[in-house]
Amino acid sequence: MDHEKPVALGADHGGWALKEAVKQHLLEQGIPVEDFGCYSEESVDYPDMAVPPCEAVLAGKCRCALLFCGTGVGISMAANKIKGIRACCCSDAFSARYTRLHNDANALCMGGRVVGPGLACQLVDEFLNTGFEGGRHTARVAKLTSLEAR
Repeated sequence: MDHEKPVALGADHGGWALKEAVKQHLLEQGIPVEDFGCYSEESVDYPDMAVPPCEAVLAGKCRCALLFCGTGVGISMAANKIKGIRACCCSDAFSARYTRLHNDANALCMGGRVVGPGLACQLVDEFLNTGFEGGRHTARVAKLTSLEAR
């Protein structure tokens, strides 16, 4: 991941508070962010909120996306419908690390009603500080990508 580029953030109302906590954590570390909303607890639809951050990743403007909704599941489903995005909903450090290491994930999704701010920041750190291992996993990621053509 290109560490010079900002991290794209996106959330619906259920993930807004967690997004804000993670955003503060990243800014305190000097990691640039681009916040695509939402900007309050006013109701918005998670599929709409997944698109702008994912498009920024695909356009090369951001290095990855961090996406938040109530459970993390809906926004991860939406993100995975976008060709070129490999999103994973995580609530544990092992998965956050290995989704980068083995799956070359470019979006991490979490639930504001599932994961607390401390754990979320730990998961984000694992995700951002882990590179893709490549090797035998390269062919597997290529198979994932080929599924987009079906």
